Amino acid sequence: MENQRNITEFIFLGLSSDKNIEIFCFVLFLFCYIALLVGNLVIIISILCSPLFDQPMYYFLNHLATMDICYTSTVTPNLIGDLLVERKTISFDNCMLQVLLMHFFGGIEIFILTAMAYDRYVAICKPLHYMLIMNRTRCNLMVLATWVGAAIHSFPQYFMAIQLPYCGPNEIDHYFCDILPVLELACTDTYISGILVIADSGIIALVTCVVLFFSYVVILFTLRNQSAEGRRKALSTCGSHVTVVLLCFVPSIFIYLRPPATYSVDKILALFYTIIAPMFNHLIYTLRNTEMKNAMRKVWCQTLFSKEAQN
Repeated sequence: MENQRNITEFIFLGLSSDKNIEIFCFVLFLFCYIALLVGNLVIIISILCSPLFDQPMYYFLNHLATMDICYTSTVTPNLIGDLLVERKTISFDNCMLQVLLMHFFGGIEIFILTAMAYDRYVAICKPLHYMLIMNRTRCNLMVLATWVGAAIHSFPQYFMAIQLPYCGPNEIDHYFCDILPVLELACTDTYISGILVIADSGIIALVTCVVLFFSYVVILFTLRNQSAEGRRKALSTCGSHVTVVLLCFVPSIFIYLRPPATYSVDKILALFYTIIAPMFNHLIYTLRNTEMKNAMRKVWCQTLFSKEAQN
């Protein structure tokens, strides 16, 4: 423990050393973060204040929007602030906490996306038993399972990282504390630790992606027997989910499913699953979903009209 305290803070090298690029990124990421917060809060409120909350798909979507906010908020505010300062630092304890929260909330997102794929499978392949299978008790248990699974995924990585000795250097070639860049700063051989990270993060992402792929193969096979209108509606919903999955999983698999090492391109790829994918999630699910758009109009138009009537 004493060895760890030889390092009291870490220094981020950030996305670029060019100040003009940093100012551009500051404006861009600030806009993205505000759009993410507003968009996901609109989705959460719209679902909670409408009958959609009783439907399993939107129950899971509500949790996904909440996790998008939590997940991105562990990184983006710090990134935005660092773009305005010359020396980008984070304390040792906050760095380790960021490792924990990133993988915890990220794990919940991955498992919720899997639960949403199962929900679509039941809705399309077993429509007559849908509400019986996807009752609220089962949905609650599935959400609880996502939290437990994320904890099993994230806490071992956190304890592994925090127990290693850190005696210098303390510069992280990244814009946040991820497990692999942090391991590279430890004053000991971390090859086995890196392999364990790959076995944990990489295999979870890969296996989940494979499960999602095969679930959609079954869904597409089942859709052959449905009407053109039924296929169109199902493909619209499934298409939104597949788009979100690809934005989230492809960069994650590339970063975590390879020999433990870090590259400069990792910072760019990490932007996809820390900022870009969470920002586009709410747009993808609302712009291509008639039920969601109708619910938003009803909730927010009623709110505006009631305020005008009171005035």
